[in-house]
Order: sequence, then structure tokens, then C-alpha cells
Amino acid sequence: MKPDTFLARVPREKLPQHMQTAWDASMKMHDDATFIEAFGNAPHIFDWYIEDFYKKVFYSGRIDRQIVELVRLRLANTHGCAFCNRADTVAALAAGITQTQIDALPEYETGPFSAREKAALALADVMVLTNPKGYLKAALYERCKQHFSDGEIVELGVIMAVLCGMAKMIFAYDLVEKEDTCPFIPAAAE
Repeated sequence: MKPDTFLARVPREKLPQHMQTAWDASMKMHDDATFIEAFGNAPHIFDWYIEDFYKKVFYSGRIDRQIVELVRLRLANTHGCAFCNRADTVAALAAGITQTQIDALPEYETGPFSAREKAALALADVMVLTNPKGYLKAALYERCKQHFSDGEIVELGVIMAVLCGMAKMIFAYDLVEKEDTCPFIPAAAE
């Protein structure tokens, strides 16, 4: 389902240069740039998301890239974001995740993942928007502690919280294409 936002869409030629580059990339990958055009109303927020969240936290290197790419893709798959699934799949493959692993994400506990990857994916299942009562229980904490420090568990939680918060925002504002299975299709579109 293509996006249909009420927000003003800033045309490409009125976006700052770096956002024009992002617009071009979005059009090439998604044939849609609603997300970029809407964020053209608040370029400083777009910059925070890219520069501060992605560059300083998500891709900081404190947690290996394969782990953060796997949890991001798990969240996107579960949320049903077509826009995210396309981009996140490309990023996951670039990080060395195999197509076999991507295909196995729905049943990751029995899939070709390390114990560390499975623990992170189980944590993603606690954080996902479709699990409003998700909770870090003792057994999952102990499982995660076998592979991550408490600092890394906190960082993974913040990464997933920002991703889930952005997912809620882009769905609520109808900024991205959604899968037919997306549980967050706006009520007006039903």
C-alpha cells in the first residue's frame, strides 16, 4: 500500500542538497520519496536521524553490524514495512547476512543463526510494536548476558526503541509503503 500522508511534501528541488541525494536514492530503491519529502519540513530532524542515530549509534561499531542489521530486519519484517524491508534487506546482505538467513528470520530459533544472533532476535521480539506487553524476563536476560554486556543490552534496546518509534511514526503519518500484511495500515485506509 503506497503512502498517502496529509503532511506537506517538500519537492526535491526545495530540499537541502544532502536530502536531494537521499530523495534520489529513495526513488531509485522504492520509486517513492514521501518519507524524504515529509522530512523536508524538518531537515534538522532528518539530520538527527541520519547523523546522530544511524552514524553515532546504529553503525557505531560497538555492536557488530550483522547483529544490528538482523534485529532491524526482524523488526521491519514483523511490522510489515515494505519500504524498510527493501532497504534493510540490501543493508543486511551488504553486512554479510546471507539470503538463507534472511529467509529464515520468521523461524530464527531453528534457523542458521549463532546463539548470539538468536539471543538478539529474541530481544527484538520483546521490543517489536506487535508485542505491547513485551518484557525482558530473567530467562531472556540470562540468555543475552551469555553474549552481550549490560551496556550492549542497553544499546540494543535503545537501537530497537528508536527503530520501533520511527516505525510507529512513519505508519501513523503514512509516510512509507506497507506490506499487505502490515498490522499498522491506517484506519482511514481500511
